[in-house]
Amino acid sequence: MGTVNYRLAELFCGPGGLACGAKMARVFKGQTRYRITHAWATDYDESTCETYAQNITSGNRNTVICQDIRKADLDRLAATSPFDALAFGFPCNDFSQVGKQKGFDGTFGPLYQYGVEVLRRNQPLWFLAENVGGLQTANEGRAFDVILDAMFDAGYDIYPNLYKFEEYGVPQARHRVIIVGIRKDLKLEFKIPSTEPYQNVDVSCRTAIEVPPIGPDALNNEVTRQSEIVVQRLGYIHPGENAFDAEHRMPEAIRLHVQGARISQIYKRLDPDRPAYTVTGSGGGGTHMYHWEEPRALTNRERARLQTFPDDFEFMGSKEEVRGQIGMAVPCRGAKVIFEAILKTFAGIKYPSMDSNLPGRSRRHAD
Repeated sequence: MGTVNYRLAELFCGPGGLACGAKMARVFKGQTRYRITHAWATDYDESTCETYAQNITSGNRNTVICQDIRKADLDRLAATSPFDALAFGFPCNDFSQVGKQKGFDGTFGPLYQYGVEVLRRNQPLWFLAENVGGLQTANEGRAFDVILDAMFDAGYDIYPNLYKFEEYGVPQARHRVIIVGIRKDLKLEFKIPSTEPYQNVDVSCRTAIEVPPIGPDALNNEVTRQSEIVVQRLGYIHPGENAFDAEHRMPEAIRLHVQGARISQIYKRLDPDRPAYTVTGSGGGGTHMYHWEEPRALTNRERARLQTFPDDFEFMGSKEEVRGQIGMAVPCRGAKVIFEAILKTFAGIKYPSMDSNLPGRSRRHAD
């Protein structure tokens, strides 16, 4: 059997959600196997890089560069470790609808340019870029078009889509803009993979967390000790509700008494029969995701299951660092769907597809 292998480089690699999905992706055409392997990766956070190396490179840190992207020698990396494809989940802080959405006016918004520069200089065959849904509206919608134009001008046909991962078999309502680019001279057209094959997949968070049961010695499964007032508060909150939904049932002493904006995920319990709400990586009291029945926050392993990481994927760092890593990641199973669609595009294999839900945002050269 022959193998067509695409060596994947990553910027802003995070703990390895995209890389894990890439490793899972396998496509066969006749006697030829199409797959994706690791070339090199960069991130600025030490514990995140340790996690990536532990799980993606079997602990080898030689190709996992822990450095601020603004200081990294990307030309040297590309020269010493050739690659065929690029992935970059450029930082979302300034595009997130949860934050102030500064877009290009923020510290992190302009960092997408480092990915574009790697595309421009090295011309890999294809790329995958990822960001939050708020990218569409940052800077009154102009930021998204500027980014797409830059990618197109770098030499790529551009296929953006807002992927709702719960529609692709992921037990979590996580919506992300994914931009796939294919080098123009290859004259290949990427199709957005259809959600149809996943309509009968059980995406309830109960199944994700309980089937199979998480064992007592599971990795990253430390239980958070809840204060007595939190335990009391959770006792009044029904599955699928937050602290404000249940406020009328609570004694005055344990109500939150929040003035102004009320964040919907504060002390929100999961609805066991539905996909989880979005797993996040930061936030203070009340933002840790809460079990539908037990009076406690989820463990990191339970969060990792909602992100479809395999149980043998070990996160490195403190409990709070691990929480952050899980929250920043792309769901492995969702990434696998998109990577397999890319591999099928290159293999010339047709697959169920649909139109992009971002009409008018694609960029494609004229034949």
